[in-house]
Amino acid sequence: MSTRSSRCIVSLLLVLLCHGAAAALATRPAPNASLAATTNGTCRSRVEPFGYRCEEHTVTTEDGYILSLQRIPSGRAGESELGRSRKVPVLLQHGLMMDGLSWLMNSPNESLGFILADNGYDVWIANSRGTVYSSGHTTLSSADPAYWNWSWDELASNDLSAMLQYVYDQAGQQKVHYVGHSLGTLIALAALSDQQPHVGMLRSAGLLSPIAFLNKVSSPLALAAADVFLAEALYWLGIDEFDPTGDAVHKLVTDICKLPGVDCYDLMSAFTGDNCCLDSSSVQIFLSHEPQATSTKNMVHLAQMIRRGMIAKYDYGNANDNTKHYGQPTPPVYNVSAIPDGFPLFLSSGGRDSLSDVQDVQRLELQALKSHDKDKLTVQYLADYAHADFVFAGNAKERVYAPLMAFFRLQEK
Repeated sequence: MSTRSSRCIVSLLLVLLCHGAAAALATRPAPNASLAATTNGTCRSRVEPFGYRCEEHTVTTEDGYILSLQRIPSGRAGESELGRSRKVPVLLQHGLMMDGLSWLMNSPNESLGFILADNGYDVWIANSRGTVYSSGHTTLSSADPAYWNWSWDELASNDLSAMLQYVYDQAGQQKVHYVGHSLGTLIALAALSDQQPHVGMLRSAGLLSPIAFLNKVSSPLALAAADVFLAEALYWLGIDEFDPTGDAVHKLVTDICKLPGVDCYDLMSAFTGDNCCLDSSSVQIFLSHEPQATSTKNMVHLAQMIRRGMIAKYDYGNANDNTKHYGQPTPPVYNVSAIPDGFPLFLSSGGRDSLSDVQDVQRLELQALKSHDKDKLTVQYLADYAHADFVFAGNAKERVYAPLMAFFRLQEK
């Protein structure tokens, strides 16, 4: 993108945001409204109608966020659960601007949440802070700017630790398999890199469309947004909630789509890559429920990763502020090589994925994890898969989930 184009779009977004900021703020929900309005929402709307038991749980993070968890403790009546007397728990973590419903959007025969339950696992589905089912807080309303003062750093250090501890305790202190998609993989890698105490509760991690390094991202929308400092502009203007359905963000995306070389005719493909095998019915469910809100600070953090090619904590933009938060003038780097060599990892990536680019995944596998025990690292490559295929593809059961469960079984012996 030319310097002139960048200046034009930045100037344009300043005008649009000043106009749209009031509307964006006005549409935020009342304090903790979503918790009351969505009680049993996923269970009643998406799980129980298919004949599964479903439980709604909440857990509170160290910094006060009230998170929703759905539990599917058993498979459909009459389906084999492999005779397990004590089921192994699995925690499913969704990606950016998604929520737990992403694991349930296809039919029971195609969705990972249902498939795991039918194969004898104790399934727990996470919903990150800021999503419709996890918008509560002990002291803050989601209308307060302070509510949105977080990035994926906090998802790794606070949300994951709180949910993992809760699942571990509820499951009788059994170690937990973890499955993440997209941003859910970055959260796991960051937590494992820091070797936080709670990661000792993990049995293994399945990383679908792994996100670690982002400097080879080829998504036109992601590159354009990072190039023109889109998220930073929102942040500077005081729009703390990044709501893809709000007027301000919608107008910005519309104008990015008009830039030379950015074709947004198929918005999902423009963002994720050319998905091969999406189930049309699940796409309709997706469009009726997603995308979900995240924090603008989180989007800034991801843009920093695209521009710098590093996995580091959030950069506050100057040495004084970084020193205040980290005790050093630059943000600490997550050392993925510090992940214990014997920790079981399953990495599944796609050749058409424009967010989890092949080169970035290879850098993760061949550089950051080069010393990992070979018998503890399973790598799968699907040439025709793009980013959304890993959760929405009609054939993911055979191509991704069956190998993933075989990997789980090996870690349970």
